[in-house]
Amino acid sequence: MSSANQNVDFKKLYDAIVSFEESEESQDYYYEVMDSLTGRKNKNGSDETVRERLLKAYGILFCEEAGLDAGDIAGPQEVADTADRLYIGGAGYDPEHWYRMKYHFPVIDDDNFDRFAALVLSDMNSGPLHEAALNDGETLVVGEADPLHMTAQQRKNQQLKSISLPTGGQN
Repeated sequence: MSSANQNVDFKKLYDAIVSFEESEESQDYYYEVMDSLTGRKNKNGSDETVRERLLKAYGILFCEEAGLDAGDIAGPQEVADTADRLYIGGAGYDPEHWYRMKYHFPVIDDDNFDRFAALVLSDMNSGPLHEAALNDGETLVVGEADPLHMTAQQRKNQQLKSISLPTGGQN
């Protein structure tokens, strides 16, 4: 892949991310693509990489409450905060529909947040999610976090609001 390559093969990138843990060749391809240049400049004037471009796109699409401005890069925290809220199609507790669990990302951290963001975006462009949107009408939805698949730390940090329900004959 040459520098200034703006045409990422999202299908090949998706396949490399899905087989990332099992294949050194996939890892090499992933890093080669992510570190290649887009031909654009960042706000600070540095050359933009595909990794930065994907993290900017992820931030725009999925990190609304993080307060990122256009051109800001989603970091590990922004990606982790949204990862538990992405599900495919309708809400439910089927782990195959919670995106992070379906693709076996038990933890989103400094080591893999960019890979998760790249997986989501490449899947939307040419993976099964793209096919599902075209054929079945299923899309990726940002919803409430899935409590059955949250870590203890995530459950502890979630923001809860108590409500009271009327009992007996009260209105």
